[in-house]
Amino acid sequence: MKALIYHGPGRRAWEETPEPRLTEPTDAIVRVDAVTICGTDLHILKGDVPAVEPGRILGHEAVGTVMATGTAVTTVKHGDRVLVSCITACGRCRYCRAATYGQCLGGGGWILGHRIDGTQAEYIRVPFADTSTHVLPEAVSSEAALMLADILPTSYEVGVLNGRVRPGDTVVVVGAGPIGLAAITTARLFTPSHIVAVDLAASRLEAAKRLGADLVIGAGDDPAAAVAELTRGLGADVAIEAVGVPDTFDLCTRLVRPGGHVANVGVHGAPVTLHLEDLWIRNLTITTGLVDTRSTPALLDMVAAGRLDPTAFVTHRFGLHDMEAAYRTFSDPVGTGALKVVLSRNADG
Repeated sequence: MKALIYHGPGRRAWEETPEPRLTEPTDAIVRVDAVTICGTDLHILKGDVPAVEPGRILGHEAVGTVMATGTAVTTVKHGDRVLVSCITACGRCRYCRAATYGQCLGGGGWILGHRIDGTQAEYIRVPFADTSTHVLPEAVSSEAALMLADILPTSYEVGVLNGRVRPGDTVVVVGAGPIGLAAITTARLFTPSHIVAVDLAASRLEAAKRLGADLVIGAGDDPAAAVAELTRGLGADVAIEAVGVPDTFDLCTRLVRPGGHVANVGVHGAPVTLHLEDLWIRNLTITTGLVDTRSTPALLDMVAAGRLDPTAFVTHRFGLHDMEAAYRTFSDPVGTGALKVVLSRNADG
């Protein structure tokens, strides 16, 4: 089969590799019908995630068709169309029993495209298939479901829920890429009074407006002054960091009011200075997190009911074998306007 293989920082290739096989009774083999690229994949290619070894197939988001199952798999079967979650769950360990699947001790967590081969391939092996896939209703398109593999549950759980967004809040989202836009979308479920998007790219700020931001702050603007004016000097109730660089995290700590929440969602590859000499007196709550995907069933129900339209994040579509072109497009969001790209098997003909 063909797969996108990591060969060390800055090096990748769409190339031939052996097809996966069932290795555990709890495995499933899934034919990839739709897949996407995540900002985390770009962090890996920069060398920000050293646990990813050369030779690894990248990717942790997919929708596909079950082709084979191990003898212990009972909830999915051959021919089922499934969402493959970015988080794998053994379902038995202490963390899984508390629905904290991202911290699974039984061989799960974020392993696809990280510690084992991932989804940017023609076929994938999914461990713990019963608890790591979701059978999709006919009413939900593969493209819509694909956005539930990572960005929607991540932004919702790590950004909106960890940030304790409440009705009437002022929420600032720093970074209007796919995760930031998904945070804007899911924050609206809690009817905040204002949602503010901060980004340097005009195309992403336009997308933020379309998806529900009330105020956008771009290059050349002063975010602190704009938020202070909006909140009569108080600052934001919640600041969501959706980039993963030191400057944006520091900005979030300066935009939030005393007693507010800073929810870090971005993947950081460099140390960040935490200015406790200024922050200790401000009663801030700062949270970090890896998504657990415990919200995926509820989000899937909302999509099926027409309450959420995840396809709004998709800007570019490719055939599955156009992986290199998709990476080039996704890697240059300023030049291409890319948010989420979708690669589909049926687009290859």
